[in-house]
Amino acid sequence: MKIALFSSKSYDSAYFSEENKAFDHQITFFETRLKNRTADLAEGFEAVCVFVNDVIDRETICKLKDHGVKVIALRSAGFNHVDLAAAEECGIRIVRVPAYSPRSIAEHALALILTLNRKTHKAYNRVREGNFSLERLTGFNVGDRTVGVIGTGKIGATFARIMMGLGCHVLGYDKYQNKELADAGVEYTGLEKLLGRSDIISLHCPLTPETAYLINKQTLSMMKPGVMLINTSRGALINTNDIIESLKNGHVGYLGIDVYEQEEKLFYRDRSEEILQDDQIARLMSFPNVLITAHQAFFTREALEQIAVTTLQNLKDFEEGKELVNEVRYSEVSQ
Repeated sequence: MKIALFSSKSYDSAYFSEENKAFDHQITFFETRLKNRTADLAEGFEAVCVFVNDVIDRETICKLKDHGVKVIALRSAGFNHVDLAAAEECGIRIVRVPAYSPRSIAEHALALILTLNRKTHKAYNRVREGNFSLERLTGFNVGDRTVGVIGTGKIGATFARIMMGLGCHVLGYDKYQNKELADAGVEYTGLEKLLGRSDIISLHCPLTPETAYLINKQTLSMMKPGVMLINTSRGALINTNDIIESLKNGHVGYLGIDVYEQEEKLFYRDRSEEILQDDQIARLMSFPNVLITAHQAFFTREALEQIAVTTLQNLKDFEEGKELVNEVRYSEVSQ
């Protein structure tokens, strides 16, 4: 199958080329993002492969249809950036990678917690400058704290188990409770109680109309003063203006984010020689108690291998007319 892979980085080319030896697809790698203005590059391809910051809106999908594209393969779990209704109307199938390495993201959430708490990033810079002072590096024992996990799917469940392993008391909130987690010791509770009782809150839920701006002025006010908030899911789960205000007034004690509401304009590119035009992320970066990584939680060898294998298998199944076990359909998710 002829595949146009957009938003390609060196690691995409390396891992997809290696895993494709077992599939023998014809892959063309494009560094550019897929959007309406670049969709003409897909002419002559049966499939396009996209990432989270590609813009798969109605206009783009209509162009893809005109160019003969029959399937869009997401090399991600999330699909909120895809107009599923337009895809269904145009007869274009959507497949995704529902689970590649829950542990990679869960472990990155832990890394954000430990780094913010023990300030290892600041200690590293100090020592390199010959400053061996311990002033203002005081942390706390994470194992003594209550951790709230919002979303206990595969990633959230893995994170919850890691935190229980550290000795934390873990609270869970999800529309669908995980019985195994509950049996293991996770205390399921309502959202308001979780927010009010947790010292650390970690977000592990998808971005949907229900969860958009889940963290806002109202829900922030329910949290403990000095709370640590971690987000490795989707940027728009947090209202950026509201979290900035909570950081300014000291109510939020720590913020660790691997995702950002406007990240498609920033992430995955070197902007070190540019003046950032995004005032909100510039403000977030100015806080000493904020740690930002550029959507790298998934970024392990194991995850990259699984993303490539699952994506290529999805496309092989489509080519051979088999059942698409990882298909996303508007008619199903809109119910």
